[in-house]
Amino acid sequence: MFHRLGVERRRVDTIHRGAAVAHRLEAAVELGSAELDRKLRSICGIGPWTSAEVRRVALGDPDAVSVGDYHIPHAVAWNLAGEARADDARMLQLLEPFLGHRARVVRLIEVGGRPAPRRGSRMPLRAIARQ
Repeated sequence: MFHRLGVERRRVDTIHRGAAVAHRLEAAVELGSAELDRKLRSICGIGPWTSAEVRRVALGDPDAVSVGDYHIPHAVAWNLAGEARADDARMLQLLEPFLGHRARVVRLIEVGGRPAPRRGSRMPLRAIARQ
């Protein structure tokens, strides 16, 4: 069923492993973000990015930063330091003054900030009216 939705086997297996321990994950919510992070990351296939996204969305964790994302470090660096490119370490360094609210800062940048300059070559526009 998941294949028809475009989800590959590896991710389906991760979903199944998470569903098998859902009761423990729900209990960890009561213990706070750090404990939920530990429990989520103990599941094979769930890393720091997924854990942060789950904690940010499900718990409203104001400090859960999605480390490992391709675009977020560039957007943070561009908006906070005027730097076109950054890695996760630089992003975390720039977000340090906002400790406790880093996810909120990232979200504000995503919805209201300026996009970082693009690096790819520009493709010519195609006239699709004649096709």
